Amino acid sequence: MDVDIKLRVSNIEKSFPGVKALDKINFSVKKGTVHVLCGENGAGKSTLMKIINGIYKADAGEILIDEKVVEIQNPIKARSLGISMIFQELNYMPEMTIEESLFVGNWPINKYGNVDWAEIRKRTITLLKKESLNYLPETKLKDLTVSDIQMLEILKAISYNSDIIIMDEPTSAITQKEVELLFKKINELRDRGASIIYISHKMDEIFKIADEITIFRDGCVIDSRAKEDYDMETVIAQMVGRKLENNFPKEDIEIGEKLLEVKNLTNEGNFREVSFCVYEGEIVGFAGLMGAGRTEIMRCLFGLDEYQSGEITIKGEKVRIRNVKDSIDKKMVMLSEDRRRYGIIPVRSVKENVSLGSLKKFIYGGRLHAKEENDTIGDYCTKMRVKTPSIETSIESLSGGNQQKVILAKWMVTDPDVLILDEPTRGIDVGAKFEIYKLMTELAKQKKGIIMVSSELPELIGMCDRIYIMAKGRIAGELSRETFSQEGIMRFATKTTS
Repeated sequence: MDVDIKLRVSNIEKSFPGVKALDKINFSVKKGTVHVLCGENGAGKSTLMKIINGIYKADAGEILIDEKVVEIQNPIKARSLGISMIFQELNYMPEMTIEESLFVGNWPINKYGNVDWAEIRKRTITLLKKESLNYLPETKLKDLTVSDIQMLEILKAISYNSDIIIMDEPTSAITQKEVELLFKKINELRDRGASIIYISHKMDEIFKIADEITIFRDGCVIDSRAKEDYDMETVIAQMVGRKLENNFPKEDIEIGEKLLEVKNLTNEGNFREVSFCVYEGEIVGFAGLMGAGRTEIMRCLFGLDEYQSGEITIKGEKVRIRNVKDSIDKKMVMLSEDRRRYGIIPVRSVKENVSLGSLKKFIYGGRLHAKEENDTIGDYCTKMRVKTPSIETSIESLSGGNQQKVILAKWMVTDPDVLILDEPTRGIDVGAKFEIYKLMTELAKQKKGIIMVSSELPELIGMCDRIYIMAKGRIAGELSRETFSQEGIMRFATKTTS
């Protein structure tokens, strides 16, 4: 018996209709260590974590804590055993306040048996102050950014003082400054003896934070070693089952006519007098620090938010985008950074999610042409390499990366001219990223114009023809491919003058 082992899973198996998600999984986590799990989307990492957290029940196998077999029927039982989890997909109620969100399911009760709201307010203020988070307890989640909500989820998980903390892609939606704060907190937790299971697709993070690394592929454990026994190339090769020769399959493509021109677009409080253009066959990047206004611009272009002034011209025609339908009708579509809230309908199938934006293609003559719908959706899911048992499978049962590919397939069916991709590779493994990059290149060859918003400078530099850099709601600079550098981008992004 190894007294240093805090958590052990033994021969865990789990199947869903049409797919075996986990096949005899064995691995262990030592006390006071960070154990990183790597693998492509759909490899089984998140499924295993949901079993450990009591969301799923394993078909076979055992979970041991301190070498004692435990039954984890639900997340409440998991919490009582000292397990807490930060989820990859942000599941939150937009109308909830910060203080309600932090204590939901764990309400302090006063002597009369009622929820003690005064105590909740007091604890919330203490927690926020301790973690240097400048939020008001009564602020509603709908008024926060994805980054803000992710930081609150992290705060909630670590506030339970758990012995085992599962972090599933905790940095996928937060800034570099917030990542550094998280890593500092992880080191504090490790020093006090907590065991951390950390899932990430970001190679630089893995080698910065890990003590041990376990590789998953196709529902199996491929390898498990100390971090020192790995290098980045080996991890990637074991994850995807092949060596990726070039992380960014960018090609030189002839730039055509102007597709989109934006002049002096303004949304008071978010951005002002923003002007830019996109040409056929061009991938245009938008860089900037969190809060610079990148996403807000894209939301206005797609009709999710209103703009007060400015002009939008698509293929030479001045248009007024009042809502999402206007944008889709003008063949401009958007993949949102918050796919859970704006990208998918979780309770519906893959087929329904893909066909949603193109129902006129399949419903005509007074009836639904089901065979045409099935064939079209099946073809696009195959092109996108969506890993799903069938197109009838519920989209919420797919991994985050496969959900992202389903959303892209939905927009591809509409045959758009302009694609706005807001953080298209957030929470996606290196293999799936490569596939999305290849798709972007193929779309550019088809004379599509692509806007790519990303917080990852290497992918902007690797994939774009031009990059606009935003600072404080305005475009601070523009760089062409031959002048790209991370230093140059950050110089514009940190501009303090308008």
